[in-house]
Amino acid sequence: MSRHYLNPTFWLVFVAVSSSPAMEGLSRANSLFALDLYRALSASNAEGNMFFSPLSVSAALAMVYLGARGDTAKEMEKVLSFSSVSDVHSHFESLTSSINSPSAFYILKLANRLYGEKTFSFLPEYLESTLKLYHAELQAVDFIGAAEDSRKLINTWVEEQTENKIKDLLKPEMVKYKPRLVLVNVIYFKNDWMLYFEAKDTQEMPFKINQNESRPVEMMYKEERFPFRSIPEHDLQVLELPYRKYELSMFILLPNETQDGSDPLLKLESELTLDKLLDWTDSDNMSTWIDVKVYLPKFKVEFESSLSDTLHRMGMSSVFGESKADLTGMSSQDGLFISEMVHKAFVNVNEEGTEVAVTGTILVTDGWDVVTASQIFRADHPFIFFIRHNPTNSILFLGRFRGPS
Repeated sequence: MSRHYLNPTFWLVFVAVSSSPAMEGLSRANSLFALDLYRALSASNAEGNMFFSPLSVSAALAMVYLGARGDTAKEMEKVLSFSSVSDVHSHFESLTSSINSPSAFYILKLANRLYGEKTFSFLPEYLESTLKLYHAELQAVDFIGAAEDSRKLINTWVEEQTENKIKDLLKPEMVKYKPRLVLVNVIYFKNDWMLYFEAKDTQEMPFKINQNESRPVEMMYKEERFPFRSIPEHDLQVLELPYRKYELSMFILLPNETQDGSDPLLKLESELTLDKLLDWTDSDNMSTWIDVKVYLPKFKVEFESSLSDTLHRMGMSSVFGESKADLTGMSSQDGLFISEMVHKAFVNVNEEGTEVAVTGTILVTDGWDVVTASQIFRADHPFIFFIRHNPTNSILFLGRFRGPS
């Protein structure tokens, strides 16, 4: 069935609501962390697809940071780039409220939950603060006497929050050492493109994994006026694909193919900084009166990672150390530390739009310009993509697509 749209020039007048300076500070901090985490994850997964929610990871760790003290807090503050944010936790509350604002046009929700061992004593002020600032309610569970039942309870909640896209988050071995606290953060997003791709235009085409290998993909196609920018000095094309109401957008960073056989995505990753990213995707710097012939693959990416070692290498070491962690802002009982942090993400990009489900879980334990001609944007080789919440300028999801498995 054909769809009819308003003249696309009308949607160009939609602008994101400016966030407060304080909110901008937190957004910048989260974006700095996003790129740092991207690089760290890429270092251990250079050849594969990758997808994660930096906001989910930041929010989950911020709940730990709330209870961290001493060197543990200093390390977390540095890695998470919180040092320049005056009141991290109250700004997270504002950010969460903005993201969770009801909409009749899309689904976007961020949820937090604490699961605490029923026999363990947590400081009332910590629980009050997590509830007030992160809307994270504590549910008492029996990790000691019924670890498997507790694990299933947590996994069921995660499935419900992610529309059954994230299953079996916690594996049996993760609870066998009887954690004292499990912190769970979930982000679920589903939205339609402002300008749909027509299914009848999708065709199988080769996707160039590298200069020597190609694999078939279902390539979507649409010619329309999209926000676009070509950056010759960085051999890069940038495309914005807005979702309905323009509150969220997907950005594609597509490096030009090289002539010498080198990996253009690795070059882009090595040059990428937050200031460059903000400049490249600034609406004032992008052409909006240009017809773009867009070729974009349909793709799904499922990505799961234990972030403990990654964060340790980034400088967040003591919080994972049994004898080094200082989480006395959570409990007066000694010995609490993060035993594991698990992050699992799913993204599905198709003609209609995008569906994303992400969860981050932390286990805490003790004792262990205008152009008239059409521009061609052909994403038939590896690229970076991210989804931005425009009202707060926050990167919700970040990843790369190196091709079909």
